[in-house]
Amino acid sequence: MKANSIIGWFTKMLLAASLYAALAAGTRMHSAETTNAKKMTDRIQKNSFGKTREGTSVDLYTLRNAHGIVAKIMNYGALITELHTPDRSGKPGNIVLGFDNLDQYLKGHPFFGAVAGRVANRIAKGKFTLDGKEYTLAVNNGPNHLHGGLKGFDKVVWQAESSHTPDSASLKLTYLSRDGEEGYPGNLSVTVVYTLNDKNELIIDYTAKTDKATPVNLTNHSYFNLAGSGDVLEHELTLNADNYTPADDTLIPLGKIASVKGTPLDFTKPMTIGSRMQQVNLTPKGYDHNFVINGGGKSLTLAARVHEPKSGRTMEVLTTQPGVQLYSAIHLDGSLKGVGGVTYPRYGGLCLETQHYPDSINHPNFPSVVLRPGQTYHEVTSHRFSAK
Repeated sequence: MKANSIIGWFTKMLLAASLYAALAAGTRMHSAETTNAKKMTDRIQKNSFGKTREGTSVDLYTLRNAHGIVAKIMNYGALITELHTPDRSGKPGNIVLGFDNLDQYLKGHPFFGAVAGRVANRIAKGKFTLDGKEYTLAVNNGPNHLHGGLKGFDKVVWQAESSHTPDSASLKLTYLSRDGEEGYPGNLSVTVVYTLNDKNELIIDYTAKTDKATPVNLTNHSYFNLAGSGDVLEHELTLNADNYTPADDTLIPLGKIASVKGTPLDFTKPMTIGSRMQQVNLTPKGYDHNFVINGGGKSLTLAARVHEPKSGRTMEVLTTQPGVQLYSAIHLDGSLKGVGGVTYPRYGGLCLETQHYPDSINHPNFPSVVLRPGQTYHEVTSHRFSAK
């Protein structure tokens, strides 16, 4: 073979080898990218969850982290339907009350997992005065207005947008509450972002803006049961609250701030939910009280810690809000069945609703809930999960 032919043959072989190597590297890179993309999309998934009575489609989003925590959230009511966390042995279990189908939510429910607004909790007699004008709202809880009225934020379909990072998954939900909706003034633009990260935190970030002065008080109304079923009477609760707001028989605050010391409301040290319940002056017996968080309302502050001894699960609740409403599901009666056919008895869940105080709009000495044009309402609540 001539020298020129040999050189040409080697050149062709080298080119072919280089091309093969480049193709192989590209295939490996594409495979790695595909694997990484699959891992990312596995963090958040979207599925149809049915339609409202008006025919509006509702979607269910499933968020996952790297440690086995799964949160299911739908855009109807910006509502957490399920939240699965591992126990001390690593076995996952659903720790919130809810349903596995849209129809049960549409039939009505006690705010399971929902975002309550425009004003969460109660407004006395459904009336308030703002800038010299009196507003009248629906009365839907005895003589009072509760959780936004007849069709609050828990009963509307929100616009949804999902996103993810290498260590978190987020669901952004937006809703425009029109001027006059449920009697409230101003067009209120609301955004709620749920983020589940690999630090085992479920963070709820609320923002709102208005074009007219209006009261705003948003919260999430999840019922937690860290055992996964049964009642929460043996759950150990600690509240970072030396004070509470005494209320009348309809749960409207009297306008005072009082110490919890010497009362069955003292959870400044760990106490089981059921240990002093019979001493509480409510019917049925139990808790539905607003607590004043120590140092609350200024930055992200520990509000509560809950531990369930049998499963080992612990939940810490941190918030920028000044108060937390403790509700021990005193009005559940066993008639509702949730995910997997689990029956929800009285005391079957525990709500820790981080928020401003009830009826704040009618109490100038309470932290204000008034939002004005040019201002931004912004509050954050973080739930941190562990097991030991």
